[in-house]
Amino acid sequence: MGWIDTLLLPLQWVVAWILAIFHQIFTTLGMDGGSGWTWILSIAGLTIVVRAVLIPLFVYQIKAQRKMQLIQPDIQRLQAKYKGKKDQFSRQAMAEEQMALFKQHGTNPWASCLPLLVQIPIFLSLFRVINNTHGIAAGTIEPIGGLTRELAMSADAATILGIPLQATFMSDGIGVKALTAVLIIIMGASQFITQKQMMTKNMSEAALNNPFMQQQKMMLYLMPVVFAIGGIYFPLGVLVYWLVSNFWTMAQQFIVIRNMPSPGSKAEKELMERRAKKGKTALPGSKPIEMAPQPEPAPAAGQRQQPVSKARQKKKKKKK
Repeated sequence: MGWIDTLLLPLQWVVAWILAIFHQIFTTLGMDGGSGWTWILSIAGLTIVVRAVLIPLFVYQIKAQRKMQLIQPDIQRLQAKYKGKKDQFSRQAMAEEQMALFKQHGTNPWASCLPLLVQIPIFLSLFRVINNTHGIAAGTIEPIGGLTRELAMSADAATILGIPLQATFMSDGIGVKALTAVLIIIMGASQFITQKQMMTKNMSEAALNNPFMQQQKMMLYLMPVVFAIGGIYFPLGVLVYWLVSNFWTMAQQFIVIRNMPSPGSKAEKELMERRAKKGKTALPGSKPIEMAPQPEPAPAAGQRQQPVSKARQKKKKKKK
């Protein structure tokens, strides 16, 4: 057992048990225990459990992003204060004031990365469990958690369209390369769409013009490329996990952006318009949509509007 397996052993144990439990559930429902589709659904079940557990972290991420939106005017004033000052002392002073500002409002610009960072060890643990399945089935590696030797033999022999779960893009065969390439492309596209949705609909203009967000825009195009390059080494089962996770993120983010948009964002304006059309009040902290003034009804055809004297006009004003 390598040092990576030793470090990730507790997580591998949990991952293996969740896979075994879902595999048992699907076989109890009548599915073939040796089918690759049963194992794929087990991996999807594992993904849903992981993402459900991470919901509190996602809520923290949303709150942190909202706070970042609210302090954008303060950040811009800080940037204007040190504009043109490139000496080491000014840079350090600006960084310290910026960190104090984040601490004061209980937020962090890197909070949006937390769900991804927490998933990486789980992702690596699944990667190692799938890679070690063949060794467990052969008896050269000890069983992990609920993944007994019998289950490992079942998973090792399972295939999807004739492709084993351990196969990667680098494996031999046109079918393997075609299937894994399609999954990698969908994985990268779903991640790009999710990040693009966040930037175009759930951020104010002030936040988008922030230098930090300029770096995020670069990451928007860079990350799918990085995952596409790394994806050629991911086993088929791991690609399924990442793909299901991306679709979960996309759906979760769509719901949040639609119902709880960030202040000053395009999504907030759209929400206010929808509420105004339904006659609902604005959300707390949001500016209500100003409706266009309705023109006064024109006099009926054939009727001549009678002139009103100045005295009568003053009387009408007093009555109002």
